[in-house]
Amino acid sequence: MSDNTFATNRRAYHDYTILDTYEAGIVLSGSEIKSIRDHRISIAEAYVKMMGGEVWLIGANIARYDAASYMSHDPARRRKLLLHKKEIRILTSKVTEKGLTLIPLQVYLKGNLVKLQVGLGKGKKMYDKRETIKKRDADRMIERALKNR
Repeated sequence: MSDNTFATNRRAYHDYTILDTYEAGIVLSGSEIKSIRDHRISIAEAYVKMMGGEVWLIGANIARYDAASYMSHDPARRRKLLLHKKEIRILTSKVTEKGLTLIPLQVYLKGNLVKLQVGLGKGKKMYDKRETIKKRDADRMIERALKNR
């Protein structure tokens, strides 16, 4: 991970075919941002859901900040994502019509703001996953052969 990337969801590229990506802001409290800057965030089990015309990040775990007061944030609370209305309308139509899902891909810093990269993806079947693994292994074998030559 680079200095600007706090968390990545590696499993997303294995389980889903990512068709498009969007950048969203996250509504956070003060202790959450400090905890994220300490790389104490996990989005592996998180998902994105559309509710009431808004987009929410559910299941992301941001650990409590040790130096915060006893009234610190809830580590597993829902967090609102900030997108333009046009993007929300596009995503809503794609998710409802085509059966696509929104997957959090990575959390990173852009300027002084924490951003979440959200992917619009379609779930892979088991045979698609096997085919991807076979292709990756074949590419590695070709690279090794060319390197040793």
